[in-house]
Amino acid sequence: MATAIGDRAPAVIRLREEDNVAVAARGIDAGTLLTLDGLAVETAEPIRPGHKVALTAIRQGQAVLKYGQVIGFASADIPAGTWVHVHNLRADLFERDYAFATERPEPPANEAPRTFRGILRPDGRVGTRNYVAVISTVNCSASVSKYVADRFRDESWKRDYPNIDGVFAITHKGGCGLQFEGPDHEQLQRVLAGFATHPNVAAYVLIGLGCEVGFAGHLVESRHLVTLGGARSRGESNGPGPPRVLNIQEQGGIARTVEAAVEAVSRLMPAADSWKRTDQPASKLVVGLECGGSDGNSGVTANPALGVAADLIVAQGGSAVLAETPEIYGAEHLLTRRAVNEDVGRKLLERIKWWEWYTGVFGAEINNNPSPGNKEGGLTTIYEKSLGAVAKGGATALVDVLHYAEPVTTPGLVFMDTPGYDPASLTGMVAGGCNVLVFTTGRGSVSGLKPSPCVKVATNTPMFERLSDDMDLDAGTVLAGEPVEAVGRRLFDLILDVADGSPTKSELQGVGEEEFAPWSIGPTL
Repeated sequence: MATAIGDRAPAVIRLREEDNVAVAARGIDAGTLLTLDGLAVETAEPIRPGHKVALTAIRQGQAVLKYGQVIGFASADIPAGTWVHVHNLRADLFERDYAFATERPEPPANEAPRTFRGILRPDGRVGTRNYVAVISTVNCSASVSKYVADRFRDESWKRDYPNIDGVFAITHKGGCGLQFEGPDHEQLQRVLAGFATHPNVAAYVLIGLGCEVGFAGHLVESRHLVTLGGARSRGESNGPGPPRVLNIQEQGGIARTVEAAVEAVSRLMPAADSWKRTDQPASKLVVGLECGGSDGNSGVTANPALGVAADLIVAQGGSAVLAETPEIYGAEHLLTRRAVNEDVGRKLLERIKWWEWYTGVFGAEINNNPSPGNKEGGLTTIYEKSLGAVAKGGATALVDVLHYAEPVTTPGLVFMDTPGYDPASLTGMVAGGCNVLVFTTGRGSVSGLKPSPCVKVATNTPMFERLSDDMDLDAGTVLAGEPVEAVGRRLFDLILDVADGSPTKSELQGVGEEEFAPWSIGPTL
């Protein structure tokens, strides 16, 4: 770690001894003398927070190292003290040694068992929220589904049903114009079923038009959907049964469907309210790990802190779910080495190869990132962004690789194949059963996704203060000297508090319905 002479807090951070660049912890003026490990470097120009400065002279074509890994190659000679970014750094392809399962870490050290107040469901999963969902099978029934949920917005029903967190609508732009039982149909059904049977959903109704490809009857039959029923009380149970399905064509139009659905939701509320919180072990946590609006400090502060929290979740016997396949590109070899066995490592590589093919079909490239906002925040290449993104996964073994929206059933660090687009990625992880989400951001994000609470972690303090109504935790304190381990433990405690029922900032803002965005992988017919 380097500090400007005379300053107490670090001006720049060198992540590994072998790195030839460092990251600015704050804005640095030209002519500032930086020192570390006997090396003295004077900045040749201003360096913005999150951006990189060369610690040594880097020749054209030479690898630029951050995290001790290649993030690209110099496109021109880079003198020491110079700003390193898109004007002098390029992302050439380079060979990566996957070395499957050769660096499998030991299981994490035992931690004192932790608990939270959650809702134990009949299948053994635990909810962190208790919602009633109105699920649209097709875009044609989206407005009707919203109208139904709108009838419960005033929460006057809370007096009678205090254990229900809310009624929300799941709407989307698909459900028809796709191949029956083709890849997109199967994937959408997997998503909708994942939300219907989510541990944070106590009851639901399905609303369709009636003639769509993804019609409700097929969803119910193919995914074996049933209602949850009521919680056991005095040895009795209002057991599961078939879900209520309403099709607009059969009900006689919008108005009649809305009234019938409102009545159906009202009938479900006593059973939904019967589910109550009890002490549950932290092993029941299934936490989705997401980053978006990243900056140059994402891989320095918030993502490593989330990695610490992920390791603590795994140590408790829970599951931590890493995702966004295009945004681990260039760093996937770090995960294949950590795979619990070669088969798991090869499953991840197969997903990478699929994405190379998939993007190529459309004339795109998997390495088309970072976004303009990422670059403004200091990220230069997809390799740099990916290395920082992988830090969210901590240091435990990779135990499984899942397709989009597949159920998470294995304790430990799991990878789910999702797009890098945040709403689609979050939708897949929630469909897979994540009962809490953690979203790190450097530029700022206002995401949330019902029914799972979403914890927002800022990478830098100025943004945290600017978006104080939307951020839950400031990891920018790392730049002021707080150890990453300490921030990670604070984040783990916050995750438990949120699982216990404490609202996140996005929940207080009412965010979480419009962000439902299933991934569509094929043509619209």
